[in-house]
Amino acid sequence: METEKKTQTAAEQMTDLSEQIKKVTKDSHVRAENTELMLSFQRGQVTLPQFKLLLCSMYEVYKALEEEMDRNSNHPGVAPIYFPAELARLEAIEKDLEYFYGQDWREKVVVPAATKRYCHRLRQIGKENPEFLIAHAYTRYLGDLSGGQVLSRIAQKSMGLQGSEGLSFFAFPGVSSPNRFKQLYRSRMNSVELTEEQRNGVLEEAVRSFEFNIQVFDDLQKMLLSVPENQLQTSRTHSTPVKILQIPGAIMQSSPLLRTLLGLFVALATVSIGIYAF
Repeated sequence: METEKKTQTAAEQMTDLSEQIKKVTKDSHVRAENTELMLSFQRGQVTLPQFKLLLCSMYEVYKALEEEMDRNSNHPGVAPIYFPAELARLEAIEKDLEYFYGQDWREKVVVPAATKRYCHRLRQIGKENPEFLIAHAYTRYLGDLSGGQVLSRIAQKSMGLQGSEGLSFFAFPGVSSPNRFKQLYRSRMNSVELTEEQRNGVLEEAVRSFEFNIQVFDDLQKMLLSVPENQLQTSRTHSTPVKILQIPGAIMQSSPLLRTLLGLFVALATVSIGIYAF
């Protein structure tokens, strides 16, 4: 009887949307981990130019995502996972950008073409298939939440930042227990009623979400190769000389999603200015 009950539980889990997303994105995880950026990440290095370019792209991505989530907050496919007080990142990123770039930071935000494509897709599904936002919200929010506190401490030390200023992106003051909240989030996500066609669409969108992030990583890497160093250093830094970031091995093994999040902090060994996080 106990064996039968365990078998039933396992079968139920495989019908959960969160488990299905994990399964269909497995190959994407492998691809992400084997990109040039992710292989470089194994060296565990980050610089201030990396982090600032990350913030610029994350600003545009979260602006698109959260505006579409807000606009569709009453949609049956969005309402169960709509947690603006706990998860919203836009204001936090704006605060960080002002810290690094000054009050005119909006004039200094630069993003690669991949980021623009990512944002266009978010706007598109927000209008045409709001339930697909589930895939992007799950990928981004839970990935950032998983590494928030640890990444904040690592970034602060490696970039020589004073206090917590410039690191609001990693802070989730509305979440007292990340683990319990992630359980709640998955439960809410699994409760969303979807037709078979909609569910398949969400699963395909989850894979597409990883593809967009991989493309953003690659484009950011190219930006750092092509943009002169003095252009990356024109903004205020509020930091002491940059140090090399060493990522503990335990963090790297925590989850493929978190490794993808962290991946954008990778620096190119041949580039003196360095580079990015997902």
